[in-house]
Amino acid sequence: MLTLEKIKHASEVLKEAIHTTDVISASKLSAEYEIWLKTENLQKTGSFKIRGAYYKISQLSPEEKKRGVIACSAGNHAQGVALAATKNGIKSLICLPDGAPISKVEATRSYGADICLVPGVYDDAYNRALQLQKEFGYTFIHPFDDEDVIAGQGTIGLEILSQLKGVDAIVVPVGGGGLISGVAFAVKQLNPNVKVYGVQASGAPSMLNSLRDNTIETLPSVSTIADGIAVKQPGEHTFEYCKKYVDGIVTVTDDEISAAILALIEKQKMIAEGAGATPVAAILSGKLPSLKGKKVCCLVSGGNIDVTILSRVITRGLLMSGRQCTLNIELLDKPGQLVAVSQIIAKCGGNVIGVHHERANAGSAVNGCFLRIEIETKDFDQIAQIRNGLTQAGFKIC
Repeated sequence: MLTLEKIKHASEVLKEAIHTTDVISASKLSAEYEIWLKTENLQKTGSFKIRGAYYKISQLSPEEKKRGVIACSAGNHAQGVALAATKNGIKSLICLPDGAPISKVEATRSYGADICLVPGVYDDAYNRALQLQKEFGYTFIHPFDDEDVIAGQGTIGLEILSQLKGVDAIVVPVGGGGLISGVAFAVKQLNPNVKVYGVQASGAPSMLNSLRDNTIETLPSVSTIADGIAVKQPGEHTFEYCKKYVDGIVTVTDDEISAAILALIEKQKMIAEGAGATPVAAILSGKLPSLKGKKVCCLVSGGNIDVTILSRVITRGLLMSGRQCTLNIELLDKPGQLVAVSQIIAKCGGNVIGVHHERANAGSAVNGCFLRIEIETKDFDQIAQIRNGLTQAGFKIC
């Protein structure tokens, strides 16, 4: 059974293995909310996952440790289990889908684990891990639905309450529910007045749907850039803890997550992965309006974003925050048109970063053409100013 004493014990055990990550002010992110960030993206392995994995492994019997451990993950849990096992002198085997990013595979290997690449997706790797567990007697380390793992994650709740006096609410990413279960349980035992809210990706709302319908449900598929919380089904334990201790769950879109990642990079000089940015996304997109003016701690759960998609996420974030836009303009194909368009944009303070010119199609004027122009801007108000300037000058924006 999960108890406050177990979480406190986990906190003592983890002192030898983890950082007590800082809680920092993020006043630049919003004028309406008093935002603080719990920086688990700066934790060892770049994620909170080391907490639950290490505590779980530390509590294994000598016989279980001798047999070794096995886990399945495409990212943070794999690295947490690998490092925790190595620190305890235990053999670890991690099953990963063969499409997992090379950077995550090699990071897991670097922490001392043996790697088993499984053709297919996460579910295939999970099934292979269970098969190997039965075949060789490994101890399976579940990523979220285990009370020792939940207790390890709950140590974050203890730290936030001790670091941030007078906190009104804590906002936590939710996938399978291990993190928010531990945090909410610890917080509610010590201060029931502190609100705990969860955030899921709109493309993977498994816990939200399950709580709404009061039964554990399995999504047919998930789709989100927040791969750390792309979970089809919550756990049995985590479902019950969320039902009892969590004050509400909201969802955010991939566009909102991208904008939050960009805001953290620009304004806090901080790298967050998709899952880690979801609490900030929920605040910036107004999904939790009741927290305006309150002291809110956003739990940035991890920073292991795949660099191959970071540039695309930043571009999406620029579009979502009005920092970049594309205009399609119908013109007459005659000298001076591009100069006139450029002058209007420059007068409004925009910066042209891309131009594509093409002849008109069959439905347009014989001497017509189209101009697709990419512009750097300050915000949506400046975009509107540019559009109005072009329209007033007689240009047709498609």
